Amino acid sequence: MLTGLVIVLLPLVLGYLVPVRRAGLMALINRGVNASVYVILLLMGVSLAGLDDLAGQLSRMGGEALVLFAVISACNLAGLWWLSGRLGLATDPSRVVPGAPLSKLAAMAGSLALVAVVVLGVGLGLAGRALPGLHDGAETLAEWVLYALLVLIGCQLRNSGMPLRQILLNRHGLAIALVLAATSLAGGLLAAPLLDLHASEGLALAAGFGWYSLSGILVGDALGPAMGGVAFFNDLARELLAFVLIPLVIRRHAALAIGYGGATSMDFTLPVIQQHGGVTCVPVAVVSGFILSLLSPPLLLFFLSL
Repeated sequence: MLTGLVIVLLPLVLGYLVPVRRAGLMALINRGVNASVYVILLLMGVSLAGLDDLAGQLSRMGGEALVLFAVISACNLAGLWWLSGRLGLATDPSRVVPGAPLSKLAAMAGSLALVAVVVLGVGLGLAGRALPGLHDGAETLAEWVLYALLVLIGCQLRNSGMPLRQILLNRHGLAIALVLAATSLAGGLLAAPLLDLHASEGLALAAGFGWYSLSGILVGDALGPAMGGVAFFNDLARELLAFVLIPLVIRRHAALAIGYGGATSMDFTLPVIQQHGGVTCVPVAVVSGFILSLLSPPLLLFFLSL
């Protein structure tokens, strides 16, 4: 477990140590993050195509992901609704982000594109089934792309404009992250017997906190491509629901809207949070997503090692 933890955290730390002062280079890093996510999901699809009885496995995978998502989401929403009443976090939707999605469909388009990339990968994997070592090679390559992605994400965290001290002192963001993490893990424990899984496996599936490119690869490497697919679709479904949920509840329950996005609240769902909740929600969302992004890798590896 310790070796795996070092392998995952070392790229994050190395990336975090790199200061980026040029806007052009930062834009290149952001594009690199997006491209890496698509490559990882494409390779994940190729790996899934190597499963025996693919149709049956996909049907089982979808059912398990739906049960896991429903149980974890119920726990998340209950905990974050309670926290919203305690925090009293105010919103200020007076300013709109330039280029932010103006409709739920536009916001969800990026997430739906990720599903399409996985489907494309499955198609390529089926077409190349006769090639020796294709699916194993796709898994290995996906791991290396993940390490590169972690370096780039480390750079993003370092250059987000928020020092660690400011992040750790933001009580709203910290509270939201801890409640989301605790309720997600509780949901994983509750879902485990329903899916005939060990408690540690249920906890591992819940510990992605919305970071689907990480959870899909790490869980797939430890428990097989099918379970990696369950982890991926569970975390991606979180993002899809967040895009619908945020505009509906952020005015009255800001902590719930910000927290439900999990680790994505600092990147993919942030424009929607800022558009509908205002600039006062941005630091809280970034801090919450930042903390969950730091918690997810060690928790995933710890539970997978049990």
